[in-house]
Amino acid sequence: MKLFLLIAFTSFALAQSPIPPGAHLEKLATGFQQPEGPVWKDGVGLLFSDIARSTIYEWSPADSSTKVYLHPSDSSNGLTLDRQGRLILTQMLTRRVSRQEFDGAITPLASTYNGKRFNSPNDVVVKSDGSIFFTDPDFNVPGGNKNKELTFQGIYRISLSGSLTLLDSSLALPNGICFSPDEKYLYVNDSQKRIIYVWDVVNDSTISGKRTLYTISTLGYADGMKIDTAGNIYCAGPTGIWIVSPTGALLGKIAMSETPSNCNWGDTDRKTLYITAGSSLYRIRVLATGVVSPQLRNSGYYELQDSYPNPCNPGTMINFHIPWTSAVTLNVFDLLGRQIATLVSGTLSPGEHSVRWDTSEVSSGIYFYRLSSGSYINTKKIVVMK
Repeated sequence: MKLFLLIAFTSFALAQSPIPPGAHLEKLATGFQQPEGPVWKDGVGLLFSDIARSTIYEWSPADSSTKVYLHPSDSSNGLTLDRQGRLILTQMLTRRVSRQEFDGAITPLASTYNGKRFNSPNDVVVKSDGSIFFTDPDFNVPGGNKNKELTFQGIYRISLSGSLTLLDSSLALPNGICFSPDEKYLYVNDSQKRIIYVWDVVNDSTISGKRTLYTISTLGYADGMKIDTAGNIYCAGPTGIWIVSPTGALLGKIAMSETPSNCNWGDTDRKTLYITAGSSLYRIRVLATGVVSPQLRNSGYYELQDSYPNPCNPGTMINFHIPWTSAVTLNVFDLLGRQIATLVSGTLSPGEHSVRWDTSEVSSGIYFYRLSSGSYINTKKIVVMK
């Protein structure tokens, strides 16, 4: 089932919106009870939880079909991938964080703190060093709050060796969690207060300096959230996805008729935002690029992505990834092979990079952009249409 809806999108700031004008929100599937935790798995498609049905579903980009990936999932909620591409899942029914091995077996990673069971682990993110950070509010404690064993709602870290650390216990209902692209900051929202908080990441293992980044003014709850390579946060909240800059400015909102629960990046270029909301699954194309999963960040790869929009007028965004500090050039050529623009020329740090090519001064036609770094050379096509 596919349904295209015109986005009611409002820009609230002078910064460029990451949602292209005229973008459409596409409903991919519906009929779920409590969809949550979307994550893209290359070669498979989108995985997402249905908490109430204790099921993880798999949506295929090949034919838009949806099938059961894992049942029972012990009421899984948040999903992510580790550095090896294994599924990490929070399981609310069993009150634990687990890992699915390549053979399908489920390995519990953490279920108690100081001998007391977690409340109901909610959302989860994997750092590039392989450590796992997750939130544990008291939503949906099995059997009700009478079965709570902890007197607080925490933010935790599981190290590579399996040791568990409580990072913070000050939030009323810690929920959505994500890192800045450089992993220097950790963001967690408080569902009850609708506040997105930010901490400094210290020694890659703990957090300090808690402060407020942004408060959602509309009544409701803050839920799952993700970040793009520009550091903009996409937070599921009342009436839609709230987009907040790294400085705490509201860039806009993807308005939705169903209340969103979470979102994540998908497709090979990570420019599609997949959203779970109400009883349905949605997607929308964006200008920004989603943060690459840890297993790719550590694989030493170069990548030049397709520009967007393409065809374009009066400009297009070009995104690329480099694995280490490198001398990089990014040039644009016309059909005759003449170089007409240099977009990058210099040494760049490793990671994701975005460059905008302003096409207002060139005529309609076909152009090529070429990324060169060491022995890596890749060329892609851009169509300028005026």
